[in-house]
Amino acid sequence: MIDIFTIGYSTYSIETFINTLKKYSITALVDVRSSPYSKFKPDFNRETLQTMLKKNNIDYVFLGELCGARTDDRSCYKNGKVDFKIVATSTKFQNGIDRIKKGASKYTVALMCAEKDPIMCHRFVLICRNLKSNNINIIHILDNGETEKQIDSESRLLKQHKMDQPELFRTDDQRLDDAYDLQGAKIAYKEVEEDNENEN
Repeated sequence: MIDIFTIGYSTYSIETFINTLKKYSITALVDVRSSPYSKFKPDFNRETLQTMLKKNNIDYVFLGELCGARTDDRSCYKNGKVDFKIVATSTKFQNGIDRIKKGASKYTVALMCAEKDPIMCHRFVLICRNLKSNNINIIHILDNGETEKQIDSESRLLKQHKMDQPELFRTDDQRLDDAYDLQGAKIAYKEVEEDNENEN
């Protein structure tokens, strides 16, 4: 079983962030932001962050061009909005998933984005949905430094969309898929929106 962590940096100082990575023995940080820069937290700009991580013996990899929420592939947009289900089938995204899996076989990996709550971020709704498998254990590091398993995040997602009770005409897997689809539509990048700190 391979552990893959995720983390959102928006509530962390750079010092607390790095200490949290060390707490969970993270040896490689995978940046999945489409744009690896922050207006509000310059310590998390790509070059600054990479330098700080290197000083603490943590490798940095940018995969935002493969796994970011703001894809430049026009075929992944519907009415000016990214469709995560289409993104998930793209060769570029699948290459990103493969790179994460390969990296996780050698390093203890954390996927990083800005959003503090995983279920509000594409790292959960898009990446982890397509990454989870029998041999991968996904663990989300929360804004308080504690962790939440993927299955518990999925339970919160089901509850949020009032799908947490068994149904006659939908299996548990169908309910979860529907909840993921609704959440994806809720958080997906829209071209008309101005950029903000949600740097998915």
